Amino acid sequence: MDVVNFLFLDSFSEFFNPKKRIFIGYLFTAIVIASLWLVFIRKKNFYESLKKIFDKTILFSKSAKSDYLLFFFNQIIMSVLSPLLITQLAIATAIFYYLHSVSWLEPGVLKNTPLVLITILFTIFHFVIEDFSKYIVHRFMHKWPLLWAVHKVHHSATCLTPMTVFRTHPLEGVIFSLRGAITQAISISFFVFFFGSNVDIATILGANIFIFFFNVAGSNLRHSHIDISYWKWLERIIISPAQHQVHHSVLTRHHDKNFGVALAIWDWMFGSLHHSEKIDKLTLGIDLNQKEETHKLYNLYIDPLKEIFSIILKKIIKFLSLLKSLKFKSIGADQ
Repeated sequence: MDVVNFLFLDSFSEFFNPKKRIFIGYLFTAIVIASLWLVFIRKKNFYESLKKIFDKTILFSKSAKSDYLLFFFNQIIMSVLSPLLITQLAIATAIFYYLHSVSWLEPGVLKNTPLVLITILFTIFHFVIEDFSKYIVHRFMHKWPLLWAVHKVHHSATCLTPMTVFRTHPLEGVIFSLRGAITQAISISFFVFFFGSNVDIATILGANIFIFFFNVAGSNLRHSHIDISYWKWLERIIISPAQHQVHHSVLTRHHDKNFGVALAIWDWMFGSLHHSEKIDKLTLGIDLNQKEETHKLYNLYIDPLKEIFSIILKKIIKFLSLLKSLKFKSIGADQ
C-alpha cells in the first residue's frame, strides 16, 4: 500500500515540477492563452470560451480516460525500467575520453571564454540539439514499421488533451529516455572538454530557459482542441498548436507532416512542413475506421508487442525462404 501511495504521489508531483510539461503554471498560462484566442480571434464570449476549453465530451472521452490511465501506469513502469537504462553520465564519460584520444583536439582551448557567454552558448546548443534529436527520432517512428507499431499508441488518441503527451507505450518511453541521455551527454561532454568545468545552463525555475518560455507560451495547447495558428512565416520557425493537431489528423495530406516539437525549422528544412489549416473539426487518430478497442489498456500495451513480433517473424521467414532458394540454386548449378 505504501508503494502504491508513493507512486501516486510521485505521479501527482509532476503537476508541481516546473521541469515537467504539465506543471500547473504552464497549464494555467495555456488556459489564459486559449481564452484570449477564443475571445479576441474567434469572437466568442468569455463563458463560451471556458465552455469550449473545458469541453466535457473531450476531457471525459474514452480517449482522454486512456491518456490519464497511461500516464499513471507508465510512471510505475518507467520507475522500474529507468534504473536499468544507460545513464547520461556513462555516455558523457565515454565521449569525453574519446575526445581526449583525438590528437588534433586540445582540451580546455576555450576555457577563458567569459562565463556568461559559456552559459548562453551551452543553453542554446543544448536546446537546439535536444529539439533536433526529438525531430529525428519522431520522424523515424513514423517511417520504420517496428517503431511505428510502438508510436501508434500515441496516434490512437481520437481527442487531444494536455495529458495526450503521456499517451505512449513504455518502449517509446525507453527510446526517448535514451535519446535524452545521449543528447545531454553530448552537450555536457563537448562543453566540458572545450570550455572546462565552468559549464552551466541558463534556467528559470530549474528548466532550460527556452523550454520554460516554450511551455509558458502554451506548449500544452499542441495537444488540445484549441486550434491556435501563427503567421505563415512564424510557422516555418515554431510549431503552432494547430500545426501539431494537423500531425494527428487522419487525412492523407497530413500524414508524415510536422514532426517538430518546438522548432518548425527542421520540418521546413527536410520537407515535412505543413501549415495550419482552417478546418472546422479535424478527425484525429490512426485512420477513419479506428476501433474502440484502441482505447483499452490491454490493446494499448499488448497490440504493439504483437505487431512487432509479427513483423520480426515475417522478416525471419522471408530470410529463411531466401536462404532456401539460394541453396536450391547452388545445388542446381553444381549439377
